[in-house]
Parts: sequence; C-alpha cells; structure tokens
Amino acid sequence: MTIRLGYQMPNFSYDGSVAELFPQVIAQAREAEAAGFDTAFVMDHFYQLPGIGKPDEPMLEAYSTLSALATATDTIQLSALVTGNTYRNPAILAKTVTTLDVVSGGRAILGIGAGWFELEHQSFGLEFGTFTDRFERLDEALQIIEPMLRGQRPTFDGLWYQVDNAMNEPRIRDDLPIMLGGGGEKKTFGLAAQFADHLNIICDAKELPRKVAAVQARCEEVDRDPKDLETSFLAFVIIDEDGDKAKELQREFVLKQGLDLTNLSEEDAAKATDRHFCGTPDDVAEQVQKRVLDQGIDGIIINLITNGHQPGAVELAGKALKPLV
Repeated sequence: MTIRLGYQMPNFSYDGSVAELFPQVIAQAREAEAAGFDTAFVMDHFYQLPGIGKPDEPMLEAYSTLSALATATDTIQLSALVTGNTYRNPAILAKTVTTLDVVSGGRAILGIGAGWFELEHQSFGLEFGTFTDRFERLDEALQIIEPMLRGQRPTFDGLWYQVDNAMNEPRIRDDLPIMLGGGGEKKTFGLAAQFADHLNIICDAKELPRKVAAVQARCEEVDRDPKDLETSFLAFVIIDEDGDKAKELQREFVLKQGLDLTNLSEEDAAKATDRHFCGTPDDVAEQVQKRVLDQGIDGIIINLITNGHQPGAVELAGKALKPLV
C-alpha cells in the first residue's frame, strides 16, 4: 500500500436531482483512476462539515458509497478520510472494511480517527464524551481492529469495548493497511507510530515542519523507523487553466464561509487560505512541491472543493500533480 496521490470527494452538493447524484460520484472516481490517482476517498460524516457547507447539505454514508465505487472501478484504492471511531463498534468496523476489501479485490484502506463533530453525535444519539474519552476509545478500538484485520481472534476487555474471540471471515489478505488521520502531535501521532501504515496529517501547511518532527519523535519513542510510517497532507486544490478564474472560485468559496478575501489584510487572507493551493496547473504543482513535499511529506491527498464534480477537473489536477509523486 502506498498513498502518493489521493483524491477526496468532500461534498455531494451537485446540480441536478438526487437520482443524478451518484453517477457524478462514480464519474469522479473513474476520472481519478484514469488520471493516475492511487486512492479515492470520501469523508465519514452524516452531515456536511462547517467550513465546507451547511449541515443539511447532501452527505452519503461512507462505506455504502465505497462499496458501490468498488464495483465501478478497477485499480484505485478506496478509503474513508477518515472513519470516525465513535460511530461504530470496532469489531463491526473491522468486519465492514474487510468486506470492502473483499468486494474491491484487495483495494480497501482503513482510514480512522478519534471523531470530533459533536453535532452528529448529538443528533444521532451517539456518545461524544471528552477529548480524552475519544482517544482512549480509539486506542482500545485499534487493539481490537488491528488483530482482526490480520486474521487473529482477539479477546479484549477494556473500559470502552469488549470482544470475545472475535472472528473476521472471509478476508482476501492479512495486511489490509491502517491509516490514521489527524493533527495531534502526541495522541494521534503516537497511535500512528504504534498501529498505522500511513498517517494523514491534518493541519495548516505552515505547520508541517513541526508536524514532521513530531512524527519522527513519536516513532523513535516506540523504536520504529520514521521512514516506515508514510505521511500525506490533505490540500484544498482550486485549479483552472485560467489562473484568474481559479482565484475567483477561491474568493467565492471563502465568501460562502463569511469571509471576503478582497477586504482582508494580507496576513488574514493568508491565514484563511493556508490549506488552499490555487491557480493554474503549474501554479498548483509549484505550491504543492514547495509547501508540502519539500517539507518532508511523502504524498498529497487533494480535494477539488469548488469544481471536482465537473468533467475534466480531476484529470487536470492529476496531470499537474502526478509528476511530483
């Protein structure tokens, strides 16, 4: 498993009816596969996230979506970015992602994190708990999930979860990859050093040098070579052959969040767009190289927040970024 160039679909707010929605999802996954992306991601949420849209905007359940995409694609890996641990019993999650792996012919990745969107928990009657609670639960969950993915039958009696000789059959392989996602330098990175094959770092791009150093420190604490833990960064890419049009798309997107870039100071505008990579294909490639890959990150996962569902947009981004990785 390697994630060098991933494509995430962060929204399903497309033109047309609900009946026309999923064909556009399939089209993006197929376009990403053809353009050289190695992994397709969807978010594991039930409501749209703040900073992207309103809670009542369309959001598909992650694993149903990924299983459907498995039948519509051939080679691209499939994952949630990332599964909220608080949404599912860990043994059932192990079964779910293993089933996705069987359905896809060995293309599933388990992306997982502690969970954070409180509104979903309140609305769906899920226990949210404290920050500490959620990371204790993630630690326990990984102690159940990891051996189940490897063909073992764990028995575990924890504070949050209990299993007794938990079986996970059938499996197509015993090395289904685990990816942790998050930005916590102690807890998330520490769990990644213990359990994960890959770490997707969520942060502002300017923070990456410090994050890379923290990953190295957590690996050294458990006697793991940091080179054995792959890393990636999630970037919001706004790309168009016309650089001015790309900047206008960025301005419109940020305006929907209540900020007008034309009225912000240079410092505030930079802060509001630190995770954005905007411009022509050459502009975006240069920004990704300097701001992400040159900082010691192995791969890049992008979303096309403004126009990814429009035919040709994913291909354009793939052509720009594939040579970098």
